[in-house]
Amino acid sequence: MALLAQLALVLALTALLLLAVALAREPYRLVRAAFALQRWRAGCRRRSLRIGGWRWVYAERPGRDPAAPPLVLLHGFTGSKENWYPLVRALGRRHRVLVPDLPGWGESERRRGEDYGYSAQAARVAEFLAWLCPQQPVVLLGHSMGGGIAALVAARAPQRVAMLGLLNAAGVRFADNAFGRAVQAGANPFAVEDAASLRCYLDTVFHVRRARPWIPWPAAAAYIARRRADSGFEQAVLDAIGRGPEALQPGEEAAAIRQPVLLLGCRADAVVDPSALAAYAARLPQARQVLLEDCGHMSLMERPRDVAAAILDWMAAAAPPRRTA
Repeated sequence: MALLAQLALVLALTALLLLAVALAREPYRLVRAAFALQRWRAGCRRRSLRIGGWRWVYAERPGRDPAAPPLVLLHGFTGSKENWYPLVRALGRRHRVLVPDLPGWGESERRRGEDYGYSAQAARVAEFLAWLCPQQPVVLLGHSMGGGIAALVAARAPQRVAMLGLLNAAGVRFADNAFGRAVQAGANPFAVEDAASLRCYLDTVFHVRRARPWIPWPAAAAYIARRRADSGFEQAVLDAIGRGPEALQPGEEAAAIRQPVLLLGCRADAVVDPSALAAYAARLPQARQVLLEDCGHMSLMERPRDVAAAILDWMAAAAPPRRTA
């Protein structure tokens, strides 16, 4: 028995040593492991597919009701599919759920010199929907930059979108705030270069402190290194969607949207001022507006149960009644 115990200890120490070596070589493995755990808890599986010449990586969860429209969730600037997992868990299991990393972000393909603004991404998302949901229009939910992209998809490819949800959505002119002034001056308020700027980034996007992701060392160092390497890409995208010619394009084309719309914002949002709801609503008279208290820009992570309740209630109210035999 003593020999077996010693052998188990040696094996355990060896495993720890191998893990330490692996993390030393690629510390971002910790971040990916945390993402994998979140995906498992949300009941999703990781998928990869080439669509329209682009390699997409996305999370998928099957639904229990084949007749229910799929939910497709688009993340925001500097975000990824992982941002949606708390909300996916809160939405229940009725609907099929698809959560992609948009091209250029997360695990999906990025190409040097390509356009990652609203219009180009909307065209790619329309292809994504045509490939994965060819027979059934979807409920398209977009957060922040993803909201602006979703609005263009709904306006330009209405046959693909049954209902549209815009969460803390960018793409319209809203009341001035510090974030907007920095963007107009050519800065990236989301830039992460060191531990201090990482704290500033989290302070900007999260109002509810307990909802902030815990990023221990060495995962924090790996995340900072990844964001530092992405700084040029981030700046180019922000220039396009924040102060370029198409910065307000989603709002301008929103008047063409005829589908049921949910506009959801947070009173303490320091990125997209809550006045954006009224700006979108002026072009979308059919929209239901929901303004949540005590949350910031990351409503889908800060208040997932309340956001899910708002989405499910809106869907139930807007959906046509089912036919009975």
